[in-house]
Amino acid sequence: MTDLTDIAPAFIDIAHRIVWATVATVDRHSRPRSRVLHPIWEWEDGTLSGWVGTGPTPVKVADLEHSPYVSVSYWDSQHDIATAECRATWHHDDDTCRRIWDAYVAAPPPLGYDPSIIPAWSDPTRPEFAVLEFTPWRLRVFPGSALLGEGEVLNWRAAAADDQPM
Repeated sequence: MTDLTDIAPAFIDIAHRIVWATVATVDRHSRPRSRVLHPIWEWEDGTLSGWVGTGPTPVKVADLEHSPYVSVSYWDSQHDIATAECRATWHHDDDTCRRIWDAYVAAPPPLGYDPSIIPAWSDPTRPEFAVLEFTPWRLRVFPGSALLGEGEVLNWRAAAADDQPM
């Protein structure tokens, strides 16, 4: 098992290069539901956190009330894969929403963009804009080159992940 300090930078490299992630939740009938989101990942003081500005739609809210866990998956045409199994937490406070909004604006393309291009989100303090925080408990980085016997597959699981879903 890889140490988080080894896998987090490799995970972020793939995630920020691919940008768009398929994020799956589970509804109240235990049926999976996926959508494409645009997370920004931060690696600070030994902690990896994902942040995504998104609309708190009734479906997302209900799914995360049923189960606060998400699967975040990145894939590109070179078959580079980065996967994070996470606990998701809603943030509606102005400070967090403004900070993540500003992170999108400040990030270089293709990761960065101006969220105000979405009409409902003209401002980070609008109720139509919220932030989901992703706290990973399992990570996997699978470079496409590993399919050819080159490159290293990295796996990490939090020590306290025993109470997390398998």
